[in-house]
Amino acid sequence: MNTSAFLHYLQANSTYNGQIIHVEHIPALDASYAELDRPLNDGLQDCLSKHGLSRLYTHQAEAVNNIRYGKNVMVSTSSASGKTMCYNIPTMESMLTERNSRALYLFPTKALAQDQLRNLQELFCPHLLSLEELDTFDGDTPYTERSEIRKKARIILTNPDMLHIGILPNHQAWTKLLTNLKYVVIDEAHIYRGVFGSHMANVLRRLRRLCQYYGAKPQFVCCSATIANPDEHAEKMVGLPFTIIDNDGAPHGEKDFIFWNPPIIDEAKSIRGSVNSEATNIFTELVNCNIRTLTFVRTRRLVELIYNYTRQKLMKIKPSLAEQIKPYRAGYLPKERRKIEQELFSGKLLGVVATTALELGIDIGDLEATILTGYPGSIASTWQQANRSGRGKGKSLSFLIGLDNPLDQYFMRYPDYFFQNNYENALINPDNPYILKNHILCAAWELPLTISDEKIFGPAFSKNRLELEGIGLLRERRRKQYLSPRIAYPAQNINIRSTSGENYSLIDTSTDSLLETIDASVAFFQIHPGAIYLHQGESYLITDLDLVSRTAYAQPATVPYYTQTKEMDDLRIVRLIRSKNLGEITICLGQVAITNNVVGFKKKAQFTEEIIAEEPLNLPAQHFPTVALWFDLPLDAVTRLEKEQLDFAGGLHAAEHAAIAILPLFALSDRNDIGGVSTPFHSDTGKAQIFIYDAYPGGIGIAEKGFELVVDLWQAALKTIVDCPCEDGCPSCIQSPKCGNNNKPLDKKAAQILLEALLEER
Repeated sequence: MNTSAFLHYLQANSTYNGQIIHVEHIPALDASYAELDRPLNDGLQDCLSKHGLSRLYTHQAEAVNNIRYGKNVMVSTSSASGKTMCYNIPTMESMLTERNSRALYLFPTKALAQDQLRNLQELFCPHLLSLEELDTFDGDTPYTERSEIRKKARIILTNPDMLHIGILPNHQAWTKLLTNLKYVVIDEAHIYRGVFGSHMANVLRRLRRLCQYYGAKPQFVCCSATIANPDEHAEKMVGLPFTIIDNDGAPHGEKDFIFWNPPIIDEAKSIRGSVNSEATNIFTELVNCNIRTLTFVRTRRLVELIYNYTRQKLMKIKPSLAEQIKPYRAGYLPKERRKIEQELFSGKLLGVVATTALELGIDIGDLEATILTGYPGSIASTWQQANRSGRGKGKSLSFLIGLDNPLDQYFMRYPDYFFQNNYENALINPDNPYILKNHILCAAWELPLTISDEKIFGPAFSKNRLELEGIGLLRERRRKQYLSPRIAYPAQNINIRSTSGENYSLIDTSTDSLLETIDASVAFFQIHPGAIYLHQGESYLITDLDLVSRTAYAQPATVPYYTQTKEMDDLRIVRLIRSKNLGEITICLGQVAITNNVVGFKKKAQFTEEIIAEEPLNLPAQHFPTVALWFDLPLDAVTRLEKEQLDFAGGLHAAEHAAIAILPLFALSDRNDIGGVSTPFHSDTGKAQIFIYDAYPGGIGIAEKGFELVVDLWQAALKTIVDCPCEDGCPSCIQSPKCGNNNKPLDKKAAQILLEALLEER
């Protein structure tokens, strides 16, 4: 692929208006190899040699050596670096040398487990293992086959959800696996962060507890994209010490990584053109040039929008090409997703628009280009998505299109920050009581609890166990705690990908059929009355939301807009956890109580993002406790604002928005994982305050990371404000799309003065 020629072609296009603001040329890198400390089993070595895998990259050899020495290993290297061989080699070695040895492979999605099963079968069957000795076990596994899999499979490939709800609660049926479990593999470990990661940590503790009961002590092998804290993350997730392998020896081809910024369409307000239109244009041109492309977007809704836009454009240019692109996202039936994956792998499709479901290591063949519609939320995910193209030795292209928000525009202005490999921290909180208590109940269902379980679950176990006993959910008998008879199969009621564990049903009134299920934690944002919900390319208008039955009703609708909610938050301080002083400024971390109200929604034009209308909503408030950081404001700065007749409340509000938007630079999180409140007078402190909090019950560690790095946060927020070319504030610096006050009041200059004064206190 001639990447330069294609870029020149784009620049000559009539729609080009200086959008290319940075091109990073990433040169090809040769492989670096290493030897194992001792040779492999002859049969295994022959099998690897037949598939061209006789030489191991440096990180592969180092991982295998450490696993052989009995260590738990975390491999943190780039995508397409051959991480699977780090665990497949020692696993297969144990299968050949220990007759009863078993392994459990955990993947975050069913699709990834199915893909890895195919790879295992191609590599090792029937030469080393029979087909029946390795199999997937997930929600799609027919009930008629499950008993045979439990009996015969030595390598089980599954996902955390099935381990949580299907395997651990029924451990008596899995005694052969749990008694002989040698290795537990956790692939794509960086995915397990936030709420999902906090649940995952407790699921793994329940697994370790049952293995201990059956006399096994498995080793854990984690594989991850590059993150800032691989050792801390692995140890917090599993609860055991780890050896880190990050000396990446894999080769890669040349890549041109383009930072593409939509042009400014309103100079005074610094409003940029639609990222969706830009993505559609680039995707259309790539497909039209027969360049195999994967376009990533952040939401299901945008998958359908950009697919529809591109299909319409291709129908005008070359109708046959319109049939060679497809949308791909969660919510589709497994059979539909497998078909799209295979069509992309085989080359039948030229392009796919997808959510992060295709970010992971599913083998979809060699792609030549990737488009990232907005910053994915982390540097790790950005590289994961970008490197889905260029997996071979040829040249490839990747585009990152900047959204009109502070974080995306920060990278557009400072691309070096991105390319200098400043990876974020993956954050989890296994001790979150809203998560831990549920898993204590699950553990009690599996085996009676004892005081020794604290060694596995950690110091928060005893306090939460006593609280559960106090409300009658656990009962003590002979120094053991048993589950209350009124609780049946607790795992069934816990969704490990959310804190709510509850779902809303979405009904299509035109057919009286179930369209999808929506997690209760996001229901008010996605399926409120008046919302436009997209399902498989079709728009649906939400006509009613029944809160009692947790059911939303929708009808097909053709409209030229999409909807976006507005929120308002109230915050009360419950308890101070810790504090620190910078000069005369106090920064605090503590437990708070949040009241969240979804107060209305905006209708925004699909292509231009223009606000067509705004409508109020009357939904019940949601209450939850969480963790927040907050800080004082320098008195000198407040006095200066009064003298210059600037808006103090507007400055607080603007600084809060900028800080919240930029915090994901330091923590592996999404803007929607974070909330904030700012006020010239807070009744709990008697002062002006800015609060930043985790938008999940109990907290997941984001506020703690902000507390630790608060000076870096202030610096990045100040840069965002100062370097934005707008006059009075815009979506690229201080405006928030979720603001319930319609981004009023905001004062850009006042925010700059406040942040500068905070930094002078260092």
